[in-house]
Amino acid sequence: MFNLAIFGATGMVGQKMKLILEERNLPIKNIYFFASEKSAGKEISFMGNDYIIEELCEENIKNKDIDYALSALDSDLANTFAPIAAKYGITTIDNSSAFRMNENISLVVPEINKEELKKDNKIIASPNCSTIQSVVALYPIYKKYGIKRIIYTTYQAVSGSGVNGINDLRTGTWGGENNFYPHQIAYNILPHIDDFLDDGYTKEEMKMVNETKKIFNDYDLKITATAARVPVINSHLVAINVETEKDFNLDDIFNLFKEEEGIVLYDDVKNNIYPTPLESAGKNEVFVGRIRRDESIENGLNLICVSDNTRKGAALNTIQILEELI
Repeated sequence: MFNLAIFGATGMVGQKMKLILEERNLPIKNIYFFASEKSAGKEISFMGNDYIIEELCEENIKNKDIDYALSALDSDLANTFAPIAAKYGITTIDNSSAFRMNENISLVVPEINKEELKKDNKIIASPNCSTIQSVVALYPIYKKYGIKRIIYTTYQAVSGSGVNGINDLRTGTWGGENNFYPHQIAYNILPHIDDFLDDGYTKEEMKMVNETKKIFNDYDLKITATAARVPVINSHLVAINVETEKDFNLDDIFNLFKEEEGIVLYDDVKNNIYPTPLESAGKNEVFVGRIRRDESIENGLNLICVSDNTRKGAALNTIQILEELI
């Protein structure tokens, strides 16, 4: 039995964490829900019981015997409260980008590098949503054939921007003005996620590049990415082009995906079976399909992966890390 806290319990990811915890029925002795001052004092239900949401502040953290915290905070708040939690012996699994590229903090996808959890870190980082589903799809190939180069092209749902993105899409479908995105997202595609950097890439694109290298612990990988926002509520689709180190048999690639835990092979194009956002929404697995050889280069492979970005791409990965820890 252990004591658990959720930081940012009333946000989209925090609520999804609560839902998945109820589904997985972990041996939680006491659970605490923290949010902003605005939400403090409100009730929240968990496993048939009602709890009072507390304001996230040091005073409210330090007086409780908390073992682990799942953090659904933005980066600025995570930078503040994860170190405070660590000071009181709490291991925080953080979903923001605050600590991902810190060389002293592990960046973990349990299907790939759970051995990182043997390190006695009080802060553990969970990767970007698009990175998680992509590396889960790539790992079987990486293990067997090695990878020289990866080209990511993402088609990301508006829920990746939280409620503001969802509101812009819904408003735009009936002709309302966008309030969050720089352009209308309804009936449109924006090749722009997060801030632009001086070299023309966005922060989102470079997250995928740098996080993939860190998770695979392979800094020689050649990776490039283009990230686009599409008018879909939930679940990201990522088109991946891979150049492997070794030659491969295409049938064997299919078999690798059939055998891999956490992956659903969804590829029968003659019957129009391939992954879509609607197919993956609400599910834990990464769906993989449209697998085909890239004839333009030696040892080239194309595939797509689709996954529920707020579930596997955020809340579930942190809870899978928690399960490994306990």
